[in-house]
Amino acid sequence: MEFYLLRSAACLGAFILFYKLFLEKENMHTFKRFYLLGALVLSIIIPLITFVSYTSLTGNTDPAIISDLNEVNSDYYMFLLEKLPVILSYIYIIGIAIFGFRFTKNLITILLKIKRNPKLKLASYIQVLLQDKIMPHTFFNYIFLNKSKHEAQEIPPEVMLHEQTHAQQKHSIDILFIEILQILFWFNPLIYVIKHSIKLNHEFLADEAVLSKGIESNHY
Repeated sequence: MEFYLLRSAACLGAFILFYKLFLEKENMHTFKRFYLLGALVLSIIIPLITFVSYTSLTGNTDPAIISDLNEVNSDYYMFLLEKLPVILSYIYIIGIAIFGFRFTKNLITILLKIKRNPKLKLASYIQVLLQDKIMPHTFFNYIFLNKSKHEAQEIPPEVMLHEQTHAQQKHSIDILFIEILQILFWFNPLIYVIKHSIKLNHEFLADEAVLSKGIESNHY
């Protein structure tokens, strides 16, 4: 298990390095979205592919020397082979429990906000009106808005279009996917790097949709 996690991290690192060097500054946000998601999927699959090779052992090593070495290092190897993997496994499981609890708590919070607050159902979106002073944000086809600002029509139409794009392009699926992977690979800092890149690219996609409607970039 430990070797799989290390190989997976190495694969993800290679994909992220390529992205940072050649793709991050390019203006092809749809392609970058699927590249980043594909990098995550391939980083999970590639380490599962094994290549078997056979080698023959030759040599005339003195059995007495081998015996002496084994006796000297037996305690050290016993710790590495038996104790250390158990300790690392417990740490890994504790990390999964912590991140899994946080993910579940956040998800329940969102669902309760949807259930307990007034909603306006439009053609393709549902606006959830909250008393909290929040910035507009989206979860699937739910757009969360501050109730007072919405009723006073203080939310600019380009901001609404931005959030509608998040809903239309199903960006929440990407976020849920990376959040689940973050539970499993919480120890890998590269998960947080690619998570940031995915979220940032979502913003570029939404901005691109707004500007395509003829809204001036300086005004936006």
